[in-house]
Amino acid sequence: MQRAAVFLLLTTLLASGQELLWENAYDQPLDFTCPPGQSISYIKSQHHNHHEDRMWEFGCKDTFSSGADCFLSPYVNDFDQAFTYECPAHHFMSGMSSYHNNKHEDRRWQFYCCRGIGQCIAECEWTTYVNWFDEYFHWTVPNQNYLAGAESYHENKHEDRRWRYKYCTKVQC
Repeated sequence: MQRAAVFLLLTTLLASGQELLWENAYDQPLDFTCPPGQSISYIKSQHHNHHEDRMWEFGCKDTFSSGADCFLSPYVNDFDQAFTYECPAHHFMSGMSSYHNNKHEDRRWQFYCCRGIGQCIAECEWTTYVNWFDEYFHWTVPNQNYLAGAESYHENKHEDRRWRYKYCTKVQC
């Protein structure tokens, strides 16, 4: 009996630990920023048809060897509108913020961008779209590269967005 209770307790803790990986709940605001000196290393997202929204998870990696100058962009889109956002020259993306509107079943987005002292970007590329509508995705920034931009469009038929990302190498300047 005691063994069964311990098993149930551990199962519950593991299950709730997995839920804690998401940075937001469906229909709730998202506000994620990497620790100082880091930028986003991966992005995971899960869509739910009942909520017509996504939960998000991010990873971070060391990016800046010295102090970084960071800022939060203004909102880059209106509901149901496409956007392309690139951090300014020599900045990398260190976070994302958004809020959901049930009427539009969409989010408005802002991005945290940071620049390290003496560090510039070079050799940038855009991914193809990393997801289809209404599905889970997991995209990792390629090794030796850093996230610098995001592009997305919304389709009312699916009440979801497709995403693609800009990544670059880092060089001394």
